[in-house]
Amino acid sequence: MKKSVRNSIIAAIAVAAIGYIAAQQTVQSPAAISVQETLEALQKDSSIVLLDVRTPQEHLGERIKNSPLIPVQELENRTDELLRYKNQKIIVYCRSGHRSGIATEILTKRGFHAVSMEGGILRWKSEQYPTITGPIQ
Repeated sequence: MKKSVRNSIIAAIAVAAIGYIAAQQTVQSPAAISVQETLEALQKDSSIVLLDVRTPQEHLGERIKNSPLIPVQELENRTDELLRYKNQKIIVYCRSGHRSGIATEILTKRGFHAVSMEGGILRWKSEQYPTITGPIQ
């Protein structure tokens, strides 16, 4: 086989492999929503669930009102607590958006309609949107 033909075949295989990997990553990436879109959605639709996946300490320190807590490291074993929300949109948030992305993948794989809030509570606070602190009522 000529060297140029072999190189062309190798290049074609490499391009196909890169395309396949990129497509897989796109499929597996969690859906995301901005903090502004989150606030607007919550104001328009009271059935939306806002789920906090941070630690209990973070949640008590400052949180978005009416957001139940299931830490991301416990989520796989506690999704049954969310079954009543199976037909509702769940917006997941954490501190900066990383853990909520992981949680969104977990929930989506289990059939929930979940999206991750981009930037987490840090971005929410930077927009000066309302938060609450202290014990859960």
